[in-house]
Amino acid sequence: MTNPLLAEWTTPFDLAPFEAISDADFAPAFEVALSAARAEIEAIADTPEAPTFANTIEAIEASGKDLDRVLSVFFTLAGADSNPRRQELQRDFGPKLAAHSSAIYGNKALFQRIEALWAARDTLDLTPEQARLLMLSHRGFRRAGAGLSGAEDKRMREIMSRLSVLGTAFTQNLLADEAGWHMELSEGDLEGLPDFVVDTARAAGREKGLPGPVITLSRSLITPFLQFSARRDLRQRAFQAWAARGANGGEADNRAVAEEILALRAERAQLLGYDSFAAFKLETEMAKTPEAVRDLLMAVWEPAKAQAEADADVLTAMLHGDGINGALEPWDWRYYAEKRRQAEHDLQEAALKPYLSLERMIEAAFGCANRLFGLEFRALDVPLYHPDCRAWEVTREGRHVAVFIGDYFARGSKRSGAWCSAMRGQAKWPKVQGPVVINVCNFAKGDPTLLSYDDARTLFHEFGHALHQMLSDVTYESVSGTSVARDFVELPSQLYEHWLEVPEVLERYATHVDTGAAMPRDLLDKMLKAATFDMGFQTVEYVASALVDLAFHEGVPPKDLMARQAEVLTELGMPQAITMRHASPHFAHVFSGDGYSSGYYSYMWSEVMDADAFAAFEEADGAFDPERARALEAHILSRGGSEDAEALYCAFRGRLPGVEALLKGRGLAA
Repeated sequence: MTNPLLAEWTTPFDLAPFEAISDADFAPAFEVALSAARAEIEAIADTPEAPTFANTIEAIEASGKDLDRVLSVFFTLAGADSNPRRQELQRDFGPKLAAHSSAIYGNKALFQRIEALWAARDTLDLTPEQARLLMLSHRGFRRAGAGLSGAEDKRMREIMSRLSVLGTAFTQNLLADEAGWHMELSEGDLEGLPDFVVDTARAAGREKGLPGPVITLSRSLITPFLQFSARRDLRQRAFQAWAARGANGGEADNRAVAEEILALRAERAQLLGYDSFAAFKLETEMAKTPEAVRDLLMAVWEPAKAQAEADADVLTAMLHGDGINGALEPWDWRYYAEKRRQAEHDLQEAALKPYLSLERMIEAAFGCANRLFGLEFRALDVPLYHPDCRAWEVTREGRHVAVFIGDYFARGSKRSGAWCSAMRGQAKWPKVQGPVVINVCNFAKGDPTLLSYDDARTLFHEFGHALHQMLSDVTYESVSGTSVARDFVELPSQLYEHWLEVPEVLERYATHVDTGAAMPRDLLDKMLKAATFDMGFQTVEYVASALVDLAFHEGVPPKDLMARQAEVLTELGMPQAITMRHASPHFAHVFSGDGYSSGYYSYMWSEVMDADAFAAFEEADGAFDPERARALEAHILSRGGSEDAEALYCAFRGRLPGVEALLKGRGLAA
């Protein structure tokens, strides 16, 4: 019987035939596809013909397509719908993929061909995109250690293999901790909780086969619990479980895993001739150096910390007013901040959520994309990997653009957080292909599902990433969509969040889930005015995480992860009642893979640009100015990584931005 992962897909839009794929198919398909990819690379390296762009760079670009297809399905399921067998496969695949990557980048004959092309680049008559692809290929091989030999080459391969194992272990440990904890609530424990939190907790209980409501470590459930629960003892218990993920001892403890990752990264950088892993990692980003990153973060840290400390004084007075002596604790902050928000802005989230249904917010994201870029969305009835998933065909003027898949609900088999991925990227070579893009979120499922304003912002954020994939218009898949510098990749996503704040968008789409009535103007105004409420807290918890990440990778790797984390926070003067957004043992951005290592600052770097970029719309004819929308697509969303990020931004805006617009947007400007 033909393995469905390796057979020709005759499904609509060449989507994966999820209904025909079983877990038993992955291992044999992986081995066949891996072997084929290896043979393709060896054939390119061993060809007797003189190197050309076509027989070397384009040949590499065209290789491994079966492997890409198998892995796109597997890693989609491993992240969004895991099970013990898929976790076992992930542990097995990781070292083999690391070895495959090392075999490619360690292939001296292949590197010599690329070196020859690089030396002759000015004579090759390449298009700008081809020249960019050659540069990226040469740089990628060099940074992967292609120039190493002997014992150093062997050690680099060992390091990369071990890092693959450790990254998988970190992810799976975190998933185990998150799935393994819940707190059952009696009816008497529901004091202060709005109906939407109680309903969500009951649904979580049903998912776990329990008769009553439970609190889990899903952010969309634990955050509102910490906001509204009048039971300080239960808030403390829930918060401490949330903060302790990855640091509970036993097999799922991530502290030793993270320490080994940091040591191996430092050794990797040293082998390549860099002073630190941060120096190595940031070389290819817009920031370029650790010093530039620290300068940005500290420019934001000081005003954010001052605001947070002033807010802490107010919240402490409220705590004492409730007859509780002692200091404001981390499990108190959200509760008293919510009380303060209700008092100062007369805004209750329970009154807000009926106007922010998931269905209407999806329509809002689609509607803005239609007005800005002419995209249209048609629901598809196709088999997907989970019953909660939905799909749409994306078209423009009748022409197919992409397939978009939304997987919005939290479940025990899904890792926490929200993300965007492409099962297939846009390309025109070696054949024309439209992207297949997935947004994965962790919203608490309800009937109907109601979102917080923060949830709605997450939906818009991830859809901004999806637009970057869907509107890509380049030749080669390896530079399409979000294949850009890490501190540039968050620009389209964070920029798209601004359209959720546009009053005319909310007036149209923020309608009551039962009556269909538009959100009252006074409630809308209160919500927008409160958008920067508690921004000192939000900025401090984020920037602290980014600075700890940078410190971990700048110097000698710490022997004691938590001691170094504490040292950095003490040096910063971290407010006592605020913790890092991601404590190190559950800092998946940094330790589940290399993606955001030394790079968690990227959100802030991109926010400097997104604040300035949206100002370009405001300076023109408003949020839906057609000329600015065309420029955004032409210079940023369609170009992927086909040009340098700084050049792309300057083409759109005419200059690079300063930090002022960011501070103003966060309400932190002096």
